[in-house]
Amino acid sequence: MGLKSKVVQILAPRIARQVYAAHSRAGEGQRKMLERLVRQSQHVSYLKDLEISISDNAQSISEKLPIVDYEDIRSYVNRVRQGEKDVLWKGLPKYWAKTSGTTSGAKYIPLTRESMPDHIRAARNALFCLIADGLSPDFFDGDMIFLQGSPALTYENNIAVGRLSGIVYHHVPSWLQKNRQPSFKVNCIEDWEAKVEQIAADTSTLDMRLISGIPPWCINYFEKLLHHSSKENLLELFPNLSVFAYGGVQYAPYKASVDRLIGAEIQGMETYPASEGFIAFQDKTKHEGLLLNLESNIVFQFVALNDWGKSSAKKLFIDEVELGVNYAVVLTSNAGLWSYSLGDTIRFVSKAPYRLEVTGRVKHYISAFGEHVIGEEVERAMQAAKKDLSLSVREFTVAPEVNPSEGKPYHEWFIEFEEDPSNAELERLSNYLDKHLRQQNTYYNDLRSGEMLACAKIRRIVPQGFEKAMRASGQWGGQSKVKRLANDRDWVNFLLKTMK
Repeated sequence: MGLKSKVVQILAPRIARQVYAAHSRAGEGQRKMLERLVRQSQHVSYLKDLEISISDNAQSISEKLPIVDYEDIRSYVNRVRQGEKDVLWKGLPKYWAKTSGTTSGAKYIPLTRESMPDHIRAARNALFCLIADGLSPDFFDGDMIFLQGSPALTYENNIAVGRLSGIVYHHVPSWLQKNRQPSFKVNCIEDWEAKVEQIAADTSTLDMRLISGIPPWCINYFEKLLHHSSKENLLELFPNLSVFAYGGVQYAPYKASVDRLIGAEIQGMETYPASEGFIAFQDKTKHEGLLLNLESNIVFQFVALNDWGKSSAKKLFIDEVELGVNYAVVLTSNAGLWSYSLGDTIRFVSKAPYRLEVTGRVKHYISAFGEHVIGEEVERAMQAAKKDLSLSVREFTVAPEVNPSEGKPYHEWFIEFEEDPSNAELERLSNYLDKHLRQQNTYYNDLRSGEMLACAKIRRIVPQGFEKAMRASGQWGGQSKVKRLANDRDWVNFLLKTMK
């Protein structure tokens, strides 16, 4: 074991104790944090407009802060982009994390001098908690790769603009820089395919021990590595590979492909980062859910999904949540986001400490007929089908067909297969997915039993069909992911259009 690994092994238990200490006093700590954030930014325009002051306690602040999404605060963001200070947070942000979208266009999420260190500390805490739980720190003595967006930044009124992962590149601690891949030059290649090709060529001879990235893009990298090396799997190429860190999407649909390409199941480290803040991370070597990142300057609140959008919806502090309930995540932070809807839904699996599972997106669901099918349910159905029917699926998405040319409405699954199935296999898959969804969702089952919906139908997507659509929408690259389901057909119509 090298010196770096030995130092990390000594520090890890101490860091882990600090992380768990924040959970022992979570309710009180989060309320005090909300009051402290107001004190730190009491003169900003946004709080003045809401008549929030330092005389308000946490409950009063929470009640005065409306739940907002990006469109609700776009006018405030635009004022900051034009150089106005003290609008959402004191002064000006240090960065804009720019995200792309097909519906509302680009979003500019503020990252401040105060909030940026929280992103880095959370990633460190994730690694150190796993090491405190028994993971060997030997990977620090070899090479590590982080598949991420370009670190090249542009500037707008003296504020740097880039993707979150590209911004994070500039804040990785110096003690990790020596054995970190890819190089800055290669990382700046804009064309994703060319970039991954070069990364694979540059790293195929290294002692890779930790690989990190969004699963579908890591799979792309793994395939190119094996093509370059003519090896059967990654463990033949990198015998010391011991950790696969991932996040950004539900992992289950990709796990079989990742394990096959690696050659075995190695230690995973799931993270839940977002431009708005680092939300949670896996803290145990045996996956027990993701630990909520309470050792940060973020106040997390939760709204029961069944109440979402209602005027009576109540924001709950962390000590008010219940296990097994689907919640929408709302956060307030020192980035200048106030009661901001993250757009994700989660469910707590533990309250001592607080661990969660990501279940989907607030806007990514199907309830065209009152069934309210969420992302987790279609992910589960597909994962079970792949296992039980021995099918290889590369990507998929689901949308309702409300006005079919004949027959009853139905859910339509658009699937890109790695190996083209027969018509008989497609029929079995259709029935399997439909049955599995009925078992999970009573509303869907009632609609099927009442013959309001027909059985799920499947449409093949040509090889690289999803990639072509993502490229056409400007969302192809290391931080983008396929939308699993929607309540309308806008995305699938775009997908089909690009295939013509």
